[in-house]
Amino acid sequence: MARLMIRNVSVLVVPEAGECRIDEFQDLHVHDDRITAVAPTGADLQVGLEDETGAPEEVEVIDGTGLLAVPGLVNSHTHSPMVMMRGAAEDVSIDDWFNQRIWPMEVNLTPDRVRVGARLACAEMLLAGVTTFVDHYFYADQIARAALESGIRADLAPTYFSSTGPEAIDAAIATTRDLSTLDPRITASLGPHATYTVTDEDLRRTADIARAEGFRIHLHAAETEEQTRSSVDRLGVTPMEVLDRTGVLDAGALIAHGCGIRESDLAILERHADRIAVASCPKVYLKLAMGSVTPIRSLQSIGVPVGVGTDGAAVHNTLDVWESLRMVALTQKQREQDAEWMTISDTLRLATRGGAKAAGLPDTIGALEPGRQADIALVDLSGPHCQPLHDPRAALVYSVRPSDVVTVLVAGQVVVRDRQLTTLDLDEVLAEARDLAHTLVDLSKGGAVQHYTP
Repeated sequence: MARLMIRNVSVLVVPEAGECRIDEFQDLHVHDDRITAVAPTGADLQVGLEDETGAPEEVEVIDGTGLLAVPGLVNSHTHSPMVMMRGAAEDVSIDDWFNQRIWPMEVNLTPDRVRVGARLACAEMLLAGVTTFVDHYFYADQIARAALESGIRADLAPTYFSSTGPEAIDAAIATTRDLSTLDPRITASLGPHATYTVTDEDLRRTADIARAEGFRIHLHAAETEEQTRSSVDRLGVTPMEVLDRTGVLDAGALIAHGCGIRESDLAILERHADRIAVASCPKVYLKLAMGSVTPIRSLQSIGVPVGVGTDGAAVHNTLDVWESLRMVALTQKQREQDAEWMTISDTLRLATRGGAKAAGLPDTIGALEPGRQADIALVDLSGPHCQPLHDPRAALVYSVRPSDVVTVLVAGQVVVRDRQLTTLDLDEVLAEARDLAHTLVDLSKGGAVQHYTP
């Protein structure tokens, strides 16, 4: 039995609704993987706690003086191994990004290259206070290896296209089953790529398996308004209507992006609001000039949860959820032409409770409350870019950088201490990635894993 206490720390309290607040001079008590109490500093909650021999249990104490404890952030949608393609597909249209750069590069994927990229991604996220990531990529078993080694929490969806054939789809589904029993910190989802790359028949089969075996589905849909128009022209229905008629929404799904969700789709989504979520990655929409951003206000009005993600670093360039947070706040204000919309509290809620719902863990992570997993980041707001500190909540949304994160716990285990990883050798991780990176971006082989024609 492991006991830990973070002493004399300020705590970000994120309620289900309303204003977030900062409670100062608190002690966070952790037993094994869970938070057991949040109490004023000095309250004696350890009396009577004894080990198997009857002796008082030892408690590891982390001094939180001057730091702010926040729920570990959730990266609600990413493709973690794509850090290996960081900066290799710049200043291109969305069509060329897929067809001339990324999908031709992914011909070069191997299990080892994916593992190396995933290790780098896990290191980057943990150092930035991201304790859970929701991933959608190939060789997901290798991503799981990296997640387990680093100590991060992950939901993994093995990607598949209909064009790869039934055997490849069967293999991806089998990987989902294997991952679901691997470790308590690893959950698994079914990962059809998108409504325009997976047939209705394969989506129906995916939905049937999801319902029968208790899996969620994680896929891209209505990423742009152009995709929605194309779907209506080709099929007579929007991507959301495709998900409805194939049973994907009924089975339960995390929808990546949804920028092309239309007003007419909202009634469909509302019927399934208790089992779906949407992940928004706004930096990507700006960079690829996608024309619109996720309609968060409309989705929340019908009860659909929304989380914040980075997408892959091949387009986002970082896995920095702090950056995504401020992008969400700014783009939503601009979209709605309302400076009072997407408040600081609402934005923080998206990154914590919203992320927990997007990860399928609404009652497990996302808040610093007794009974929840001890996924905690301690943040230092003393840097000049955060001072003077009139409102710590505003600093979290608009000022904080990954380098402000000091200590990180996942499931009660210290994975970052004093800004240093405890689980991975960062120099080794970086050296491996540098050695292999050129092999991922090599376009000399020709071919592509898929062609982008939404």
